[in-house]
Amino acid sequence: MGRKFWVGGNWKMNGDKKGIEEIVKFLAAGPLDPNVEVVVGIPAIYLESTKNILPSNVAAAAQNCYKVPKGAFTGEISPAMLNDIGINWVILGHSERRNVFGEKDDLISDKVVHALESGLNVVACIGEKLEEREGGKTEEVVFQQTKAIADKIKDWSKVVIAYEPVWAIGTGKTATPEQAQDVHKKLREWLSKNVSEQVAQDTRIVYGGSVTGANCNELAREADIDGFLVGGASLKPEFVQIINAKN
Repeated sequence: MGRKFWVGGNWKMNGDKKGIEEIVKFLAAGPLDPNVEVVVGIPAIYLESTKNILPSNVAAAAQNCYKVPKGAFTGEISPAMLNDIGINWVILGHSERRNVFGEKDDLISDKVVHALESGLNVVACIGEKLEEREGGKTEEVVFQQTKAIADKIKDWSKVVIAYEPVWAIGTGKTATPEQAQDVHKKLREWLSKNVSEQVAQDTRIVYGGSVTGANCNELAREADIDGFLVGGASLKPEFVQIINAKN
C-alpha cells in the first residue's frame, strides 16, 4: 500500500454562512476521487455548523488550537473543545501563525504534541521565506522546523507534513514541480535518518503554495508529493479539480 493522496483546503479567515453553503454544494457535486483523503480547514466560529453539512467524504479541520486542554487563554480553542464537537483534524504551524502571529518552533511543537495526545490528526506546516531560499538556507530552515516537531512526536500515524514555501503562499508564485519535489525528497531522507525508515516511507508530505487547477496535475506526478494544502483555490470550484489531480 502506498501513501494515500491527501488534499486539504485552508479557508483561512474567509467565508460566511452563505459562502460556505456554496462551497459545500460544489464539494457534494464533485465527483471527488474516492482514493483521496479530503479535509477542509474552517474558521473556528463555523466549525460545527459546517461539519454538519459537509459531504461524508470530506472532513473538517480547525485552523489552530492551543497546547493545553483549558485555562485562562482568552481567544484560544483547545483540542478538548475540538473533540467535543467531533472535529478530528487541526492545522498547526502555518506560516501565517509563524510570521504574522510570531509563533516559534517550541510553541508549535508543544501544540502538535498536545493535539496528537488528544487524539487529533495534525497537519504540521513548515517552510522557508524568500530571503532564506535566496540565501541557500531552505534545507536548514525546513529541517530545523521539522526537528522541533519530530523531537517530541511518539506516534507519526496521525501526522501530515505540509511543506509551504512562504514566498509561494498567496503570491501567485509557485515552486516548480522540481523545486517542490527536491525539498520533499530531502525531507523524507531527513525523516529516514533522524526518525526511522518506516516513518519516512509512511508519512505523507504535501505541498502548499499557490496550488491551482492549472498546476496541480504536474505537481501531483512527483514521487514525493503526497497531496496539497490549498489556500485561495479551496474556496472555488476548481478545488474539485485539485482533489482529482491524480486522475
